[in-house]
Amino acid sequence: MTDDLLSRHDVLLADLDGTLYRGADVIPGAVEAVRGAAERGVPTVYVTNNASRRPSEVAAHLAELGFPADIADVRTSSQAASAMLAEQVPAGAPVFVVGTDALADEILTRGLTLADSADTAVAVVQGHSPDTGWRRLADAVVAIRSGALWIATNVDATLPTERGPLPGNGSMVQVVRTASGAEPQVAGKPAARLLREAQGDAVRPLVVGDRLDTDIEGAHAVGAPSLMVLTGASGAAELLVARPELRPTYIGADLAALNRHPAELVPGPREGWRVDAGPDGLRLSGDGASAEPITDALRALCATAWEHGAGRVTAEGDAAARALVELGLAR
Repeated sequence: MTDDLLSRHDVLLADLDGTLYRGADVIPGAVEAVRGAAERGVPTVYVTNNASRRPSEVAAHLAELGFPADIADVRTSSQAASAMLAEQVPAGAPVFVVGTDALADEILTRGLTLADSADTAVAVVQGHSPDTGWRRLADAVVAIRSGALWIATNVDATLPTERGPLPGNGSMVQVVRTASGAEPQVAGKPAARLLREAQGDAVRPLVVGDRLDTDIEGAHAVGAPSLMVLTGASGAAELLVARPELRPTYIGADLAALNRHPAELVPGPREGWRVDAGPDGLRLSGDGASAEPITDALRALCATAWEHGAGRVTAEGDAAARALVELGLAR
């Protein structure tokens, strides 16, 4: 019987952009990893903070890229937000939507209605839309200051694009927060609601993602172990200074880590590497004589940094210097 990370879990709660694909391109090995998990009886639920697309559109995009996905496999922050609203306002209540038609559709499926103006809104739901303008944000502020319930689908400050990180829903939420003086309820990661809904009846979930302040912090919120992959938003520098609630259980270069033994993936001492902590920071030395030398160097660095603090990272020897360059830690 295989004794790898995948064998310890009954569902993968996987982030999308940065974990399975980057923009229009599939991350190498991601399709094979997800399909391989399905063949071994471990399904993947695709969990996204992006509220701008319908679940059917997300599923179609994943299937086009080669992932085994249908609508039932997708959980979006717009679904979680609409469920939260339906629990707190009467049936048929008018909701002011700041976001796309996809978010509005989710509100309607919960038996709520769409408010024509801020004056009639019982609640405000806010999700990302590239077309959101000042007037829409201003009306949301008016409704909230008049007592409307406010739910944000997510508070991601940025979203990944081919042009680099651009303002995400969290940046627009901050505008409304500043102007209204209110604080929204949050449906998406790192809040627990979305991941709990995605988990369903599974009892041994593994949260898989590339971003510390959404995926990994969300895993902590639901008490689930997490696999951080180095294919997206967060990198080595962020890992070294991560607060306890942002630290992953496992670190993998990519989704191939699912087929490795869990003990090989946890932060800690690694064969071929030595990390010394001193008053000036961390010093990496060794020859990296392992199957995965660069990621092993990061696992060793994280363990020491989380115990003693990070500070400056330096290298002793050519192998260590190359590792720091590849990890983006070289000065």
